[in-house]
Amino acid sequence: MISNVILDALNKQIKLEGDSSQLYLAMASWAEVKGLEGTANFLYSHADEERTHMLKLIKFINERGGKAHVPQIAEPEQSFGSLKDVFKAILKHEIFVSESINEIVGLTLDERDYTTHNFLQWYVSEQIEEERLARNVLDKLEMIGEDKGGLYLFDRDIVNMNVADTTE
Repeated sequence: MISNVILDALNKQIKLEGDSSQLYLAMASWAEVKGLEGTANFLYSHADEERTHMLKLIKFINERGGKAHVPQIAEPEQSFGSLKDVFKAILKHEIFVSESINEIVGLTLDERDYTTHNFLQWYVSEQIEEERLARNVLDKLEMIGEDKGGLYLFDRDIVNMNVADTTE
């Protein structure tokens, strides 16, 4: 049975993962309207991945005898100044998610809940990849600067930076 302390923390993480999915969905829509189809598709995939992270938590809680809470999802930011701003926001958000996961990992040790601790190791590894990916994209955008041709090539090539490739 999962403790109430761990249950509450995991249910908060469910909300954070759901909010993440919505944030990436809003970013994808923004990019699509700006004509950045490759970036939009990349971000749509990322939104799906975040939803999968949420579902994984829900199933884990329920399988451990807890009751997962499906929260109301907050409306995310809808507009961004530039593509670089989008990925700066992504990096900031992923660092926040990493901190949240690390807090829960600490709680599992305090509670001597080694089953949940083991389960969360996947999320720890995933967050390392998420942050790395965001930094990598920001580095590329920094190299491009204001070059429209470079942005065109970036948007075409970002589709090849499949989010799933970084998680397996």
